Amino acid sequence: MDYSKADAKAYAKQHFKGLWAANLTPFDAALRLDEPAYRDNLRHWIRTLGLSGLFIAGKQAEFFSMSVPERKRLMLLAVEEAQAAGDRGGLGRAGIVTSCSDTNLDLVLELARYSQDIGADYVVIHSPVLHFGADTDETIFEYYRYLSEQLEIGIAMWNHPDCGYVMSPELCARIADLPNIVAIKYSTDRARYKRLTELAGDRIQVSNPSEEEWLDNIIELGWTLYLCSTPPFLLQTALDQRVNEYTRLALAGQHAQARQVRDSLNPVREAIRLSKPHGKPQAHAKLWQELLGQHGGPVRRPLLQLTPQEREITERAFAGCGLRLR
Repeated sequence: MDYSKADAKAYAKQHFKGLWAANLTPFDAALRLDEPAYRDNLRHWIRTLGLSGLFIAGKQAEFFSMSVPERKRLMLLAVEEAQAAGDRGGLGRAGIVTSCSDTNLDLVLELARYSQDIGADYVVIHSPVLHFGADTDETIFEYYRYLSEQLEIGIAMWNHPDCGYVMSPELCARIADLPNIVAIKYSTDRARYKRLTELAGDRIQVSNPSEEEWLDNIIELGWTLYLCSTPPFLLQTALDQRVNEYTRLALAGQHAQARQVRDSLNPVREAIRLSKPHGKPQAHAKLWQELLGQHGGPVRRPLLQLTPQEREITERAFAGCGLRLR
């Protein structure tokens, strides 16, 4: 870590910024982690696309189907590749935030301490999955208070309806007072994340994974962090980096130009939306990666593979989406 626990918030305000993408995990035909393919993807995202950082081993990465050693391996390889890339010609080092979420608190702490030890920049931990209607504010606050007490590394909260509830902006703002809570991936509606920005935007980086709302959130809410999903590498190629471009323009205050570039990607967004079969986001995204020249591969159970028809529909949509490959 390049900061102390006491300085975590200030460090994150300065460094936890820009486009951070959530990795997908390439498996080989035997459903083993394909390390060469993963390293190749990491180098493309870090070096070629120049993304600000990566969100490693989260839901997009299928952490729920992976062993603890596999999850740790994803984290270590990402840290290694970010360090090897160095300053990237003035862009700065790519940051790494590791997803340490789990239903078992001991495992959350094990993964977070491992992340600290290997040199990750931050960890992200989703709010606890609660049962029997036990989603009380005190339960959730105590969960993050205990994590903050036990860990030195900066912690990003993560709340989404999959947990069975949505944290209120007021609860999130209360948790934001804890010393090393530095950000939140708040996967909720705009009214809630706008309110949280008003309440706690001076203490933590507030973000939402909707790429389509990212530009408006820069302009209207003053956001500087996209944390994070797959669009930063699914909507871009080595020769066509319009997400990077409109982000740069917006952060520089050139809003009209940024909107023009952002809107030019609508055919790509529509192609993804219309071709993505219900319930198969990872499988669809992996095929899209392959069409882009990245490594995708199969998904692990309990997820379902694309059918031949679904693959054909996606391939046709990709062919007409307008992304430049060469």
